Amino acid sequence: MFAEERQLLIAVRVTEAGRVTVNELAERFNITRETVRRDLDALESARQLRRVHGGAVAMNRLSMSEPSITERQTQHQDEKARIAAAALKLVPTSRTASIILDAGTTTERLAERLVDWTPASPDDRLLVITNGLPIALKLAVNDDIQVHILGGRVRGLTSAIVGSSTTAQLEALRTDIAFVGTNGVDAQFGFSTPDSVEAAVKTAMIRSARRVVALVDSSKLGEESLVRFASLRDVDTLITEVPPSAQLAAALAAADVEIVIA
Repeated sequence: MFAEERQLLIAVRVTEAGRVTVNELAERFNITRETVRRDLDALESARQLRRVHGGAVAMNRLSMSEPSITERQTQHQDEKARIAAAALKLVPTSRTASIILDAGTTTERLAERLVDWTPASPDDRLLVITNGLPIALKLAVNDDIQVHILGGRVRGLTSAIVGSSTTAQLEALRTDIAFVGTNGVDAQFGFSTPDSVEAAVKTAMIRSARRVVALVDSSKLGEESLVRFASLRDVDTLITEVPPSAQLAAALAAADVEIVIA
């Protein structure tokens, strides 16, 4: 096999798996580890992957890699819909309830289900606090829901409202439940996201809620991003659509995190 053909197959493998090791590739192609490293160097120079200790990762797995909200709205739609349906069952049904909806495409799916929310009795009230512009716009059509949008700066990439004024408003609140999204959840690193300003808002949301529910599709399980905004112990419930790996499941159990499979 020519080096160019092998490197093309390696690039495809990294894209599909997200991460590969030098030993794995050496065995797969029956070549030396030194040859693998040369191939990975060539592919990194061509911006096909990124070298890491012991192997390589796909370019979209880099710590600061972050797709736009438009891109994310087309990804894992069925999974996010199932997670949103499970999350809807956790929305408080008390006479006066308050929830936080973090900015994000999975929490937006939950907001879409709340568009048709109706109170069990005429005096029931549901207050939804959010830093997501698309979420606020969707919920504004339901007169039975009080929508409070947090103030601050709009981050164009995610349509999230962020900044010191946003976190200050959250610090003055004590809500019933916060539904938060994440770019990654790792057994050791916890919950993380690429942007430090959004991370600060997520941390403030978690601190302001009596109960925290993370909405996490399986593409985020076992992943790390640049900034940790919560440890596993900071979250009460994790909703996903497939069981986590044995390592992550054990870490979540040790942190007393309830796992809900949608």
